[in-house]
Amino acid sequence: MSSTPIIASTLDEVLAKLEEIISNAIKNNDRSGYFAALYYKVTLKVKEGIAAGQFGDGKSITRLDIQFANRYFHAFDQWQQGKAVTSSWEVCFNATKKRSYLILQHLLLGMNAHINLDLGIAACEVSDGNLDNLRTDYNNINLILSSLTYGVISQLNLLSPFMSILGFRGTKSNSMLVQFSLGNARDGSWCFAEELALLKDNAYDAFIVKRDSEIAELGGSLIKNSGFLRIGVWLIHVFECKKVSYIIDVLNDFKKPYKKDLKGFKL
Repeated sequence: MSSTPIIASTLDEVLAKLEEIISNAIKNNDRSGYFAALYYKVTLKVKEGIAAGQFGDGKSITRLDIQFANRYFHAFDQWQQGKAVTSSWEVCFNATKKRSYLILQHLLLGMNAHINLDLGIAACEVSDGNLDNLRTDYNNINLILSSLTYGVISQLNLLSPFMSILGFRGTKSNSMLVQFSLGNARDGSWCFAEELALLKDNAYDAFIVKRDSEIAELGGSLIKNSGFLRIGVWLIHVFECKKVSYIIDVLNDFKKPYKKDLKGFKL
């Protein structure tokens, strides 16, 4: 049973590592910065929630958040070095090399690999055999994700003005982004954690491999467009912002005053 390598040991170190990834992505026009920008906001909100006493056990949720982030950092560093990563992350990272995918698709691929696979594993690694003790605070993170998701929808309105054509964007509860991040993903990851917690040694590792294969397949379905969907995605993409550094800035809540023109867009 392998454990996640420790790259960051505090929430401040998690934020610093994310800032590094975002900064490098902006410099290198790297689309992997899209997910990192979203992840930074989530981590910052969790840190603020812990400081405000929003969680019943701040120490446990801090441990979970750090362990969770380390799985992403390890996968990202491995991929940057040309080394093997889980199939779920491979689908996500490979997609960043293609400019034909929508911003939303890049975000969903990152969420798919990290929430549907990594979160359940991280929960088991920090639970010390008492997974149920994390349940309440685990659910509280949903509230943070909910508030942030609506903000991301507004950002996508700016970056991808034709998104509503296929109902990809929507408003509030009917948004594809909301449904994916809050409904299926987090609930499914908890069920995965519960099943995983019952296993040991080879059975534990084998179950992770099986789950990884399933989540990688789901990731593939998020970028496999056919029929009318393919035409719609193409149309959305035509009018979507293409400037990687600008997209990352917007997703990362950049402080520059927003000017209502198309200078940030490269069509």
